[in-house]
Amino acid sequence: MSANKHSNEVRAMSLKVGVIALTVIFLVSLLMLAAGLFERYNSRYSGDEVSIEDSVIYNGQKYLLNENIETVLLLGLDKLVGDGNESYNNDKHADFLMLLVLDHEARSCRVIHLNRDAMVGMNILGVAGDKVGTVTKQLALAHTYGNGREVSCRNTANAVSKMLMGVEIDHYLSVTMEAVSAYNDLLGGVTLEVLDDFTGIDDSLVKGKTVSLTGEQALVYVRSRYGLDDPTNNNRMKRQRQYLEALYNKTCQAIDGDPAFISQAALTVADYLVSDCSGNKLETLVKRLSEYEMAAPLDIDGKTLTGEKFLEFYPDEESIKKVVVESFYIPEE
Repeated sequence: MSANKHSNEVRAMSLKVGVIALTVIFLVSLLMLAAGLFERYNSRYSGDEVSIEDSVIYNGQKYLLNENIETVLLLGLDKLVGDGNESYNNDKHADFLMLLVLDHEARSCRVIHLNRDAMVGMNILGVAGDKVGTVTKQLALAHTYGNGREVSCRNTANAVSKMLMGVEIDHYLSVTMEAVSAYNDLLGGVTLEVLDDFTGIDDSLVKGKTVSLTGEQALVYVRSRYGLDDPTNNNRMKRQRQYLEALYNKTCQAIDGDPAFISQAALTVADYLVSDCSGNKLETLVKRLSEYEMAAPLDIDGKTLTGEKFLEFYPDEESIKKVVVESFYIPEE
């Protein structure tokens, strides 16, 4: 395969991943605008703020901070809406994390897929949402500090910022796992080729077999890792990307075939959403995404080790710097 062909395929996949994420957000925003259901919580968050350097030296070249960047952190939570404790501390982990980086001057968007097992520094929050200490844990656990909603999302954004050299996280959006199952079933199933052997978890998911996933199967496919031949989150992230691409294709077909699908989809997933964005803001983000060129997606390299209880991913500092420089800086002329 030629380098140009591979680059085009990577860009196409990146576009699909980003578009499906914000498409679902847009569907929800339409419902909120129509029915007046958008909630603005005044929950307090007073964690420490981190700042990115105005300039850096990378491979002998000086780079300046791009002032035209806007970021959106997407979180997929591992709990149901009504599960667990909704106060300090809650038990909702952020199993899926993706950062969208929009460059408004270049009219481009880049996707950074973040490993939920990444060992990072995060704030411990008190009952009022104030910082009472710090700890180093898996990135997914940053959401467990706070009220399980806006404060927890912002605490996770703060941990992502620390991990990425202080980059500013402008907005966040989280959905609980019911959204995946409900939206999948609304589409009538999502078809893909199974990448792993799920024997013992769901015997119908045979590696190499093409299946149309039900909502429950979709959750198994994008969430499972323990009990599989490769239990690392890196492998699960590959399945998540594959599923998002297939979900995007099915969504496009549904919208083309039924103008009422957007309203149905919004009603289906509205209860599972938490965001700091208004409906108008979400609509603007989707419009820009549809117009911007999608850059190749980025991952952060590192090592996965077995901790005392769970797998732990240790990000490579040079890889972090490379990702940050490519996404948030421009070369000095």
